[in-house]
Amino acid sequence: MIQPPGSLLFLDRNGKQVTPSPYTEQLNGPWDLTIDDEFDHARVFVSNVNNGTVTRLNLQIKPASVLVTSATVIASGYSFAPNSSALILGPTGLAYDAQTDTLYVASTNDNAIFAVLHAGSRTGSSGTGAIIFKDEHLRGPLALMFAPNGDLLTANGDAVNADPTQPSEIVEFTKQGRFVTQFDVDAAQGGAFGIGVAKMNGGVARLVYVDDVTNYVTVLDRRAEPGN
Repeated sequence: MIQPPGSLLFLDRNGKQVTPSPYTEQLNGPWDLTIDDEFDHARVFVSNVNNGTVTRLNLQIKPASVLVTSATVIASGYSFAPNSSALILGPTGLAYDAQTDTLYVASTNDNAIFAVLHAGSRTGSSGTGAIIFKDEHLRGPLALMFAPNGDLLTANGDAVNADPTQPSEIVEFTKQGRFVTQFDVDAAQGGAFGIGVAKMNGGVARLVYVDDVTNYVTVLDRRAEPGN
């Protein structure tokens, strides 16, 4: 069953809702997002699971309000479908590289990672963009983040290409599509979900991940090393 179009809520640092502009009709089942924050303005990229598209919202930020100055569908054509265990599958995790103006899209139902060029400036859809990673290590990719070394991390939700011997994995791969490593976050399937990454002092990288089986959030600190 396809869900209603939906909308975004804007919250300040204290958790209070900020009044947004109503200009969000280009959203249709917002499933995940990433933000290019430029202090007084921002670009928000939103994956829409109801119709297999990605929307860019250009925002003007004021102390007490957020103005959506434009909304553009910049990518389309990702497959989407109802799913008995995950409700619906479609484009999910997004990671934006501001230096190259490239948006990376984890398309769960396509079981692939795509790259959309000129994501921050384009005025129309690029289609899906180019596939950069699609192999047996992917099992319904959900969240997508950059690792401190510039590689990409995705969480396998196991709704596609499931393998009971390799459940709930976080997979690392390069932007050129080379597999690097993977590890399980739960012994059961369907555990890998949200991911967060931060650089800490002393060359330490912090990975935060959600286990959707146990409903736990785990914090893992690891010293960053070349190639890892």
